[in-house]
Amino acid sequence: MIREPFRFRETIATILADDPAHIAAAKEGILAARQALERHIARDPFFAATFDPYTPDSDERIIVRMAGATRRAGVGPMAAVAGAIAWAGVEAMQAAGAPFGVIDNGGDIALVSDRPVRVGVHAGEAALSNRVAFVVPPQDRILGICTSSATVGPSISFGIADAVTIFSHDVALADAWATAVCNRIRPDDRTVLDLLDPGEVGGVLAIMGGITVRWGELPPLVHAVVDGQLISAGDRQ
Repeated sequence: MIREPFRFRETIATILADDPAHIAAAKEGILAARQALERHIARDPFFAATFDPYTPDSDERIIVRMAGATRRAGVGPMAAVAGAIAWAGVEAMQAAGAPFGVIDNGGDIALVSDRPVRVGVHAGEAALSNRVAFVVPPQDRILGICTSSATVGPSISFGIADAVTIFSHDVALADAWATAVCNRIRPDDRTVLDLLDPGEVGGVLAIMGGITVRWGELPPLVHAVVDGQLISAGDRQ
């Protein structure tokens, strides 16, 4: 298995694949998505600035995905940017014939896999941080595993959660809802989870200090000391 870091402007990602050609495809997919996004922002800067749902005048796939996902979650379009870019990269890998491909874009993950993949949970100073990992079963459809935090990283958050992880086959939607749930969930107020559609969102794990909240169907969690968000992939390392 090849593990390759990739950086282009604000995109800081890790790509996993078995074939160098699939790494190259991932990079092409990421760059194409970023270029489409940058072209749109150049003529519509409000798209990148607003914290509210916004319907832009565009038929570019990444713009439509970001706007649609964040409209459903009630947040601004850029709340879905990392997930949407990772999604585009894995789609390019799949189009190149990859049965296994993972892109971790700053903690927002898109993957397709012919083997189990372990995904670690980083939650700042919370007790569970870097000590548990999801065991994600093989996925022939692209799956999004996106995490938002109010205590880790540079992203703007209006919440208090150390980590909110969302599973969805719509990767942009996983990213958007991770932001929305992280903004609103509290130890004594979990009503934001009532807004989730089980047909769109598979599961949620929220960590707030020593409090853990689960919603929906989640892959098994195992105890593991991990380094970062993505720790290993299956038995072919």
